[in-house]
Amino acid sequence: MHLEPIVSFAILLTVILIVPLIFERLKLPGLLGLLAAGVVLGPHGFHLLNNESETLKLLSGIGLIYLMFVAGLEIDMEQFERTKHRSIGFGTFTFLVPLIVGTIVGRMFGFGWNGSVLIGSLFASHTLLAYPIISRLGVINNEAVTVTIGATIFTDIGSLLVLAVCIGIHQGEFSTFSLVKLLLGLVIYSAIILFGFKWLGHEFFRRTGDEEGNQFLFILLVVFVSALGAEVIGVEKIVGAFLAGLAVNEVIGSGPVKEKVVFVGNVLFIPIFFVSLGLLIDIPAFISSISSIWLTLAILVGLISSKFAAALLAKLVYRYNWREMITMWSLSLPQVAATLAATLVGYRAGLLTENVLNAVIVLMIVTATLGPLITARSAAGLTVSDTTPETTESMLDWKNDPAEALTVVVPVRNPETERNLIEMAALFVRRESGKVVALAVTPAHLHMDAPELENDIQRSKNLLSNAVDLGREFGVEVEPVARIDQGIAQGISHASREENSNLIVMGWGITTGLRARLFGGVIDRVLWASHCPVAVTRLLDSPSNIHSILIPIENLTQESVRIVRFAQILADANQAEVTLLHVCDRRTSNARIAWMKSQLDLLVSRHFPQSRTNIKVMPADNVVSAILNTAKSCDLVVLRSRRRRLSIGQVAVSDVTTDVVRQLQCSVVLLGEPQAYQGSIRKARVTVKNLSSTTV
Repeated sequence: MHLEPIVSFAILLTVILIVPLIFERLKLPGLLGLLAAGVVLGPHGFHLLNNESETLKLLSGIGLIYLMFVAGLEIDMEQFERTKHRSIGFGTFTFLVPLIVGTIVGRMFGFGWNGSVLIGSLFASHTLLAYPIISRLGVINNEAVTVTIGATIFTDIGSLLVLAVCIGIHQGEFSTFSLVKLLLGLVIYSAIILFGFKWLGHEFFRRTGDEEGNQFLFILLVVFVSALGAEVIGVEKIVGAFLAGLAVNEVIGSGPVKEKVVFVGNVLFIPIFFVSLGLLIDIPAFISSISSIWLTLAILVGLISSKFAAALLAKLVYRYNWREMITMWSLSLPQVAATLAATLVGYRAGLLTENVLNAVIVLMIVTATLGPLITARSAAGLTVSDTTPETTESMLDWKNDPAEALTVVVPVRNPETERNLIEMAALFVRRESGKVVALAVTPAHLHMDAPELENDIQRSKNLLSNAVDLGREFGVEVEPVARIDQGIAQGISHASREENSNLIVMGWGITTGLRARLFGGVIDRVLWASHCPVAVTRLLDSPSNIHSILIPIENLTQESVRIVRFAQILADANQAEVTLLHVCDRRTSNARIAWMKSQLDLLVSRHFPQSRTNIKVMPADNVVSAILNTAKSCDLVVLRSRRRRLSIGQVAVSDVTTDVVRQLQCSVVLLGEPQAYQGSIRKARVTVKNLSSTTV
């Protein structure tokens, strides 16, 4: 028995690692596999896990807090700010209508007013599971879509506040004074979390600089202090966790700390929460509650119809068309994060019955499947305003000042890749006029007279000498720079800033593993910290032999224009042909395909009138296969390096960029933009997760 916590934890890790993979191979959601594993291994199955054990109570409690924290962290505050008035309007509709309908459902089935209102609050929130679909379809700029995304913050906060009030009333003696006291405490507490921790976070991050470990611990401390503070004032800890996510949302931005915070939650604590949720499911009781189908049916019909009515109200008020209305309805339909968390809290508090818990699990499965399916069909025909970016000259030119010389920094560490990297940099410098800076970074040792350090310095000198010779061969000036720094990534970032570089050209080798995902590598850190674009390259042949270049484009943005500019410089040097490829959903209408092709044509004719550029818009079910098939006839593929969006409740999310890079049989360049350029693109995150930290 003294080994029980270790045994339970080992079982949980095995389940999280294996079960979602099996279910995804069967084309079933990995989340469903975690719930099923909880049922099979729990007190109603093989009794290997016990939801009353201290280990599971602790881990599932952390998972519940983490789930709501990440939900707050993933809300795009900038997008909400741009459409806040209409987002608040639709948020009010899609909050109040389901709240009223859910309350009526609760009263119909004999729940008291408090429990009925809580059921209504479960209807009010929604989870944006279909965000990857609308991103792929390129319709995020459609106003109806933007308004729906912005409404998420209103519905989630509203439903959690209703939960807090209902639980507070249930646990204490209800009176007008106690209700006013609770609401006043909530207002003061929320202000402290949202503004106090936001200010404190900015100050802490400013003072700690690049100390990611301390910043990670600070974020965790904020989460659990916020959760504890919520319990102190008499509300549920998930309210504090969600507010903490909103508070530090802007502080950590889309940087490496956020990536690590979300990663730890999505691969460990949140899956454990879903396994623990499965432990509560009694299969005979579950089947019994489903067989007495009226409550489950009422909750399903009530939620789906009320969300439809809210979207219809938005259509009438804001004059959206039917396709936009259906898209708003489908986006606001899935019930995962806030709904499951609030249901579990209400069940444990005794406000909700086991039948309601079972019905909500069915609701989650149905809406998480139905919502994205409807979104894929309705959003495919959406129109958006002319999204061809009004690109400034600074987006077409690598230099802030057109009069200054172009500086390309090439970190040299691997003799096998040095030649191709210098040659690629030379292509840019010859075209734009400037110099190549060959940079050799030697990691610092505790003792500066260590023999190992002397060997590393000599190796760097040899690499730099070879780089200068290569520069003469390619007809460009190569300036050798040797540097000793605390780390290779820091040395590259610092030296590039000191040289005022306009582009960094790096090479890589591919690795995988938990350490790479947790701590990243040289490339990850340079991409996060760099002040200028970074071209991460895998060149299988000399750059001068590149005669056909493929550029897959998801959406028309300023960043896509910069990628085309990058490829055009290489194409001009070799008289190569460039192909722009947009892969759309197979159900995309012919009109939508023609519109996208016209937008790409306009982008090319406006900014690259003399280029040899082909435009392809290809309907396909599998984006990766479409890109790989097109790339078979190309010498180089240029991709925008982006981090995947981690959807709440999804344990494993396929990343198109990673899949393409792994399977490409030709040279590839991943062009990463610095954080300053990405500004409002909160959902886009640089994605070279599994790239090596050794072959630079």
